[in-house]
Amino acid sequence: MVQHDHQRGIRLTRAIVALLLLGAPAATAQTSQDNAPRPYAVEGDAIAQSLTGSAGDAGRGEKIVTSRQVGLCLLCHSGPYPQERFQGTMAPDLKGAGARSTEGQLRLRIVDAARINPETIMPPYYRVDGLSRVAPAFRGKTILSAEQIEDVVAYLLTLKD
Repeated sequence: MVQHDHQRGIRLTRAIVALLLLGAPAATAQTSQDNAPRPYAVEGDAIAQSLTGSAGDAGRGEKIVTSRQVGLCLLCHSGPYPQERFQGTMAPDLKGAGARSTEGQLRLRIVDAARINPETIMPPYYRVDGLSRVAPAFRGKTILSAEQIEDVVAYLLTLKD
């Protein structure tokens, strides 16, 4: 029963993410002139260095996490957002993320969680290669920019409780 529900949940989440990406406005994809992801190095289970060379802004990161148009994080995750209705239950609660994971671990999970768990249902927010069923308008573009990734990492690090 649990395996069946998990598989159904994975299919449902993939379908929702695909629909959102196929019908999403262009603002949800990286919109800078340089659409290619910046190079980064994976060390173990983390990307230690900032994608931008500087820390992100936690305030902007919270807006991305709670946005139903940009990050879509609450589609699968729940968190310390009593004002937000319909939070997901298919992924770990974001509450305490900054206490459970290091900055580099959080960064890799957002960039490409499949590097840690090939069976994950979390979309790769900063990968463009090896993907299937990507709408033509989004091919070669990341879901979030390097700056947005750093903002989300900065915000998640504040979630200690």
